[in-house]
Amino acid sequence: MGQEQLEILQRALKREKAARKAAEKILEEKSRDLYSTSQKLEELLNQKSSQLQGVFENIVDAYVVMDLQGNFIKFNEAATKLFGYDISRDKVNVVNLIYNDDYQYAMSSFLELQTKGYFKNYEARVYTKSKEVKWVHINASVIFDKNRKPIAAQGIVRDISHQKASEEKLIESENRLASLVVNLDSGIVLEDENRNIVLTNNKFCELFGINASPEDLVGMDCKAASEQNKVLFKNPDAFIERMRAIDTDKKIVLGDELEMLNGKILERNYTPIVIGEKSKGYLWTFTDVTLKRTYRKSLEAQKQKYYNIIANMNLGMVELNNNDEILMVNQSFEKMSGYTEAEVIGKNARTLFAAEDADILKKEREKRKEGISNSYEFKAICKKGKTRHWLVSGAPNYNIDGEVIGSIGIHLDVTDTKSLELQKEKLLEKLEKSNDELQEYAHIVSHDLKSPLRSINALVSWLKEDNQGSLDATSLQNFALIESTLEKMEQLITDVLNYSSVGADNSVKVDVDLNSMVNELVSMLYIPDHIEIKSLNILPNIKGDRTKLQQVFQNLISNSVKFIDKECGSIIIDVEDFKSHYKFSIKDNGIGIEKKYHNKIFKIFHSLKKSKDSSGIGLSIVKKIINLHEGEIWLDSEPNVGTTFYFTLKK
Repeated sequence: MGQEQLEILQRALKREKAARKAAEKILEEKSRDLYSTSQKLEELLNQKSSQLQGVFENIVDAYVVMDLQGNFIKFNEAATKLFGYDISRDKVNVVNLIYNDDYQYAMSSFLELQTKGYFKNYEARVYTKSKEVKWVHINASVIFDKNRKPIAAQGIVRDISHQKASEEKLIESENRLASLVVNLDSGIVLEDENRNIVLTNNKFCELFGINASPEDLVGMDCKAASEQNKVLFKNPDAFIERMRAIDTDKKIVLGDELEMLNGKILERNYTPIVIGEKSKGYLWTFTDVTLKRTYRKSLEAQKQKYYNIIANMNLGMVELNNNDEILMVNQSFEKMSGYTEAEVIGKNARTLFAAEDADILKKEREKRKEGISNSYEFKAICKKGKTRHWLVSGAPNYNIDGEVIGSIGIHLDVTDTKSLELQKEKLLEKLEKSNDELQEYAHIVSHDLKSPLRSINALVSWLKEDNQGSLDATSLQNFALIESTLEKMEQLITDVLNYSSVGADNSVKVDVDLNSMVNELVSMLYIPDHIEIKSLNILPNIKGDRTKLQQVFQNLISNSVKFIDKECGSIIIDVEDFKSHYKFSIKDNGIGIEKKYHNKIFKIFHSLKKSKDSSGIGLSIVKKIINLHEGEIWLDSEPNVGTTFYFTLKK
């Protein structure tokens, strides 16, 4: 290193040493000033504390002192309770207490404290040591030494959390009330003691067609407004006169009706507001009751309508209380019973009308008390002593609380119907007896008719045997005709007996497996090889008389076999399931039937093709059996194409 460089380094070290000494001197002076300030502050605080010790220690509100850097140096007991800090142990700066959202507001207040030396009525939220948020009210001022130099700040802090919560609840309640008034379905006008509008709502503007918001009406003179709006009413002068009378009396008015030109009907209520003995304003409410009044008029009209119906209907109506005492009767009941309304009101219905069947009415009264409605019959003794049969439809009568207070009965005189029923019963008994006798007669006649036929048949057989070999062709042909006629005659007698027996429904109905029954039937009948019988669906089980149902299928299948004229014959059996019944069909490709004969073939003794095997009774028997099973039968047929018989049977 050169001499020149060494000198430069020495000069730099000297400058650095001099600068360090200067800095140490400044630091020493600042320390002395700070110590001096602290001493002065301590002296001042001690001086002030000795003067105000008793005051600040015992005040209810918190008292705090902090230095100009925001460090708290003194709390009274109330401040310790409020913030939760113990100033003797905890180091606390004002920044630790400021609520985050209130930071800018707090800084502006502290700036005001520095510039003015005080601030008043500062309200904000603060954090306690436990991070609880509280609302506080603060009045603060700067502390000066004797030379008027600021050395600290002090403040009185009041906990207003409960007050703020109450204010918020009050504001919330006021907002709810304001919202309720604004959106109320009645027009509201609140006036002050000078009759100027304080508050109104949207419904009021709507009812009176005012093209302004409720806020625009605040402060308006109600008297002047009433004069302007009187033209909206059918009787403007009466509207103003009534309003003046209400205003003069200053008494509560409820249910005033106002009829407007546009057809609306308003209900007006008036309530004076008095606090102590002083009038503080008036409250008017206006409600659109047009629909209610229209409904009431309609209800009155309906009431009158039904009253007229009840009074004049051909059914006797009686209203009773729980003791069977008559409260009301209509005109028809007066005619039925022979009594006037005045003669029966308050009388006991059982004692008056039901001497024979009093127990029936007693039992029915108990049912009404239990809320049961039903119909019943009893023998009624009318005013002239005549016994009549009355059919009563009774129901409990309730009050508005749902309690049974009696009963209402609708009475129908069924005496004539009862007489007809008795006649009908006697007629049915007589008819049943006649049917039994007729059936017995049919059996006797059948037996008596068949005996001569058998005798004739035997005689013919004997004649043929005795003259065997000596009879010519013509004689043999005549004998054959006699035998054929005898056979046909016997078949006819058998069918007549069968037909007469069908109506006697004495058999017990059982579950019949039609599928199994038809299969057995097909196996027993003679079916030529060229005819095929098939079922498209499985036949169901049905409740009925097995023998009679077998007759139905046997007759219809035999008919189809008999009248098939095709080389390849076909008989198709099918069934459809409906809600209350089954629909069956038996279809063939036989000779068919012309439409003009469709109704005739079900009549007795009617046969389209005369033969020894056909008596013309078979389809009549089928129809009769189906009718007994609550069904119907019909057909669809085309000549040379085929025939389909349809019939229904109840499930």
